[in-house]
Amino acid sequence: MKKLVIVGAGFAGLRLARTLKDKGFEIWLIDKNNYHQFPPLLYQVATCGLEPSSISFPLRKIFQSYKNVHIRCTEVNSVDHEQNKVVTSIGSFSYDYLVIATGATTNFFGNALIEKNAMPMKSVGEALFVRNKVLQNFEDALIADDQTRKALLNIVIVGGGPTGVEVSGALAEMKNQILPKDYPEIDFKSMNIYLVEAGPKVLAAFSEESAAKAKQYLEDLGVVVFTSTQVTGYDGNEVSLSTGKTLPTKSLIWAAGIKGNNLSGLPENTTAKGNRISVNRFSQINGFENIFAIGDIANMSTPKYPNGHPQVATVANMQADHLAKNLVKLKDGKVLEQFEYKDKGSMATVGRHKAVVDLPKTHFQGWLAWFFWMFLHLMLILGMKNKLLIFVNWLWNYFTFDQSLRLIIRQPAKKE
Repeated sequence: MKKLVIVGAGFAGLRLARTLKDKGFEIWLIDKNNYHQFPPLLYQVATCGLEPSSISFPLRKIFQSYKNVHIRCTEVNSVDHEQNKVVTSIGSFSYDYLVIATGATTNFFGNALIEKNAMPMKSVGEALFVRNKVLQNFEDALIADDQTRKALLNIVIVGGGPTGVEVSGALAEMKNQILPKDYPEIDFKSMNIYLVEAGPKVLAAFSEESAAKAKQYLEDLGVVVFTSTQVTGYDGNEVSLSTGKTLPTKSLIWAAGIKGNNLSGLPENTTAKGNRISVNRFSQINGFENIFAIGDIANMSTPKYPNGHPQVATVANMQADHLAKNLVKLKDGKVLEQFEYKDKGSMATVGRHKAVVDLPKTHFQGWLAWFFWMFLHLMLILGMKNKLLIFVNWLWNYFTFDQSLRLIIRQPAKKE
């Protein structure tokens, strides 16, 4: 039985391990967490709409019936491709085939000051930190002077992609519907939510129609949208923009870019733009026949996508399904098939009855797009219990205009 090591239990790694059930492989799934998380709904954790457990699922629960899957929770330090080993903090794992599916992390584009003071939102832990920080700022605003209160109330979101648009809309709805009831002593008319996008429009990968509609939805909710504007600095109290304007805030949410979680030990010539790993049409890392990369970390150049595929879940899942078939072919000595991505479309939600959907042959917005977005995301969540929890939360929020998860949860400081 061939030994397959998969590094990363995101969309791609998880899908691959599940697809290869009973296919003649001894699978070792390695991830630093003992759970799979659902990144598209991280913003709802950050904005008090969902609990972290609703969008997370224990890996050992997923693979309880898989006799050929072994799970190890540890950090991967490097790849020893000459010895066919993966080196981790708990020891080395040998492999016949290695699949790197480590995903991506936040890209601050080399700005150390912004990295130090801004809040990324690429994991459950980071989303919880955003929630705690924003809620604590409201508490602090109750006793602050006028100048400090303005910085505590203002929130700046950097990046006009789906994450930036969705978190901006969710925060705007909180400001309009919930926060005035929670904090009657604060005048929330003085609170501003800013969305800053370096490109000429929000949702750059969407159609012009959907991008314009999303911007209109945001502005209808009270979000101040800056396009063709870059954030040049942030010291924890004030954001500097490329236009010369400054914005006072103690909350900067960074959703402006991602870069690959590459592993050390691979040849330098395998690293592509964005810290991704160059692979061929079979997902093999250039120069190797038994090491593969799929999902956000993989940079596969094709005639349709010369600069690599979009770093989204649909690509990760399709690459995982395709690689599963090719691994079986490789094990059986058969000819491999090339990967071709079939774009199924894009979608983003801004708020209640406000969403945009771009499908290959049609675009639509409004309440239908909003229900379409909710239904698809609900179906993609793992586990019936998680689906039910999310549905109940969404239903409650819909009828009451009130999330009930505004909890500040911190780790207690240890006594000396």
